[in-house]
Amino acid sequence: MVTQEKDSGNGKIILGIDPGTTVMGYGLLRVTGNKAEMMEMGVLMLNKYTDPYTKLEKIWERVDHLCRIYTPDEMAIEAPFFGKNVQSMLKLGRAQGVAIAAARLHGISITEYAPMKIKMALTGNGDASKEQVSGMLQKLLRLIPEQVNPKLDATDALAAAYCHFLQMGRPKSEKQYSSWKDFAQKNKEKIH
Repeated sequence: MVTQEKDSGNGKIILGIDPGTTVMGYGLLRVTGNKAEMMEMGVLMLNKYTDPYTKLEKIWERVDHLCRIYTPDEMAIEAPFFGKNVQSMLKLGRAQGVAIAAARLHGISITEYAPMKIKMALTGNGDASKEQVSGMLQKLLRLIPEQVNPKLDATDALAAAYCHFLQMGRPKSEKQYSSWKDFAQKNKEKIH
């Protein structure tokens, strides 16, 4: 667990979670104005537990603990990616659901980000490696090597929080569109 002391200034705290049933990464950012700084990042090692329900219990306990200690305002969580192994996706979805439920118990709003979106937001490349994401985080947050957890699950979680920080400044469109066709249908009078 890599820690940076929490300051007493005003700001928003974002908890980032990289869900997993073998390793769960977490990272916390303090946002003050347009500046973000790392508060903590770490991992919860779950591979020592064989019972899948014990793993879910440990995920709940860690997220609940982080919420009690740091009182985050928002949580950014990496969305499960679609793979060929249905059992792995099911386990990952359960881990994500438990983390979300623990945060919601504390009234924390949740935003889900696809792994590609997080990578794109930080590196400009949706296919970036975990090492590239970690390196970019170090530059963006001006982290020294001693502050960086060697487990890439921790930097993935911090990356989710940083992606959310980057999205915070963007105004949301009043209208949402699912495709170009949807856009055209909703804006017929403006197009013709």
